[in-house]
Amino acid sequence: MARRYLVLGMLFLMVLVMYLDRLAIGVAAPRIQADLHLGPKEWGWVTGAFTLAYAAFEAPGGAMGDRVGQRAVLTRIVVWWSGFTALTGAVSGLGPLLAVRFLFGAGEAGAFPNATGVVARWFVAAERARASSAFWIATSAGGMVTPLLVVPMMRAYGWRVPFVVFAFVGVAWALVWRVWYRDPVETVERKAAPWGVILKDRNFRWVLVMYHCYCWGGYFYLSWIYTYLQTGRGLTEQQMAFASALPPLLGLGGILAGGFLSDWLSRRYGLRVGRVAVGAPALVLSGLLMVGATLTRDNTVAVGLLAVGLGVMNMMLPVAWAVCADVGGEHTGAVSGAMNTAGQLGSFISAVAFGYLVEGLGSYDLALMPLAGMLVVGGAAFAMIDPRRTLEV
Repeated sequence: MARRYLVLGMLFLMVLVMYLDRLAIGVAAPRIQADLHLGPKEWGWVTGAFTLAYAAFEAPGGAMGDRVGQRAVLTRIVVWWSGFTALTGAVSGLGPLLAVRFLFGAGEAGAFPNATGVVARWFVAAERARASSAFWIATSAGGMVTPLLVVPMMRAYGWRVPFVVFAFVGVAWALVWRVWYRDPVETVERKAAPWGVILKDRNFRWVLVMYHCYCWGGYFYLSWIYTYLQTGRGLTEQQMAFASALPPLLGLGGILAGGFLSDWLSRRYGLRVGRVAVGAPALVLSGLLMVGATLTRDNTVAVGLLAVGLGVMNMMLPVAWAVCADVGGEHTGAVSGAMNTAGQLGSFISAVAFGYLVEGLGSYDLALMPLAGMLVVGGAAFAMIDPRRTLEV
């Protein structure tokens, strides 16, 4: 029993490092845009390049973990993304930056599906939402500490240095994982994912729709919020560092609450109530709170509404990934990878569209409203999922 919690601790550290690497570019965005002479449209493509590659390689990365085990696959993933994190700090123009961020996304793809595959094999169904909370807690922790680490480093050494520092941290994690972790015997599957059967499953299709819509709003907090607060709301760089750390702080509480509440409701009222009664309302309410943030002129109120919105939204995260383990069975990696592919396609579209909307509408607030609407649609889709039905292969 102790070993499985050590495994969970390693997953926590992996995701924490991943979010340091992933979010550093968002914190440094105003400086990078000024240095490389990039406007909102160009920056939308920079953020979109990552998500496009991430989406393309998520499902194959998850399926590979199902076949050969998560030890080898996660080692490769972390080493790859760490290399391209370092190269981000070496780019000199839009073209190289697009190429590096695309390859960064390709390397990072599969991290969450393989982490979910590890959870599915080390934890029973009634513990999976709480176990999944561990690496989603790491996303919030990463969101809190990234601006607090990156801003001082940028001010002292320039925007390029944080990427090199974070890359070395990732390589260190990969070495420890490779030496210490061993796949359970039953983890090593040699069967390819039966995509013909999976794609026909109604439950699976609702999972794809739900996560696609969620990522329209969720990716804003990873890509545009720093620019929104600084350029759209007029916060200074120092104010932005602390204001942008507040949403992840409440997001951390949401993840904890969502995972524990879902597992408690599942034991008391069954798996469908335990998953749907948390996930669906969380998405709808977060969309409404985002709309509220666009309507206020008070920066403090706007930051507060966005922070509460992320907290509520994040209640859904461990539940959605537990649903993948519930319905995916031995193909959890493939199912969760496909879910994240659908989600990252939403992230790509919203990241690029947001830049065009800002320039076209002349307002960061108006550009945020379509993202909020998609969160509400995602909540409706979540209500259609029945996690009691495991994929029949």
